[in-house]
Amino acid sequence: MQDTPEQQKTTHFGFETVAEQDKQKKVGEVFHSVAQKYNIMNDVMSAGLHRLWKRFAVDVSGVGQGDKVLDIAGGSGDLSSLFAKKVGTQAAHNPGQVILTDINASMLGVGRDRMIDAGLTVPAAQCNAETLPFADESFHCVIVAFGLRNMTHKDNALREMQRVLKPGGRLLVLEFSKVWQPLEKLYDTYSFKLLPKLGKWIANDEPSYRYLAESIRMHPDQETLKQMMHDAGFAKVDYYNLTAGVVALHKGIKL
Repeated sequence: MQDTPEQQKTTHFGFETVAEQDKQKKVGEVFHSVAQKYNIMNDVMSAGLHRLWKRFAVDVSGVGQGDKVLDIAGGSGDLSSLFAKKVGTQAAHNPGQVILTDINASMLGVGRDRMIDAGLTVPAAQCNAETLPFADESFHCVIVAFGLRNMTHKDNALREMQRVLKPGGRLLVLEFSKVWQPLEKLYDTYSFKLLPKLGKWIANDEPSYRYLAESIRMHPDQETLKQMMHDAGFAKVDYYNLTAGVVALHKGIKL
């Protein structure tokens, strides 16, 4: 029997080529595997810098008391915690709202439990960023941190983010990007030699962290992602290179 056009479509899973219909499952398996060690691995892999990157993103967001924020692929809940304090989810008057989402139940459970332990009121929803279950023009800010590169149809996800933003709302994409050229060899050595070993020693999961390194290399670079955001309907798109381009924060406005 001949494959249907849908079955013939392929995409990348790290450096591997897979059927589009299989990528979501494979990514899901990675994050089910790493969920319980995700936070400690983030600290080890980035030497704690991920906390500074996330705080910078919140500062750049421009959100204030009473705003509504959607945290996509929020996983550990780090950003939801920071935004909850910024928009005042516990305020008696004009409380803001943060919604934590992730497609992966294991990751969402980790983030939800951390919110509860911190005494924060943050609803959690399991959903696919390519088909968000929220009404048009619902949020002042949408953020996706270290999640866009794992999505099969990034263009669809960006359009969905644009749809649920209010006019004047901001999209923030915090993601690994293209490192400064003089550091490429050193960064490659770290990514493909040391990082998988750290995954093995700390999380007992070398393959997942090899996928992580590969997925970073397959993600669009700074200028390509900037154009993708323009194509999705965002204006005034710009980005900040952080830590010599290891990470980039892109910001776009919905007019």
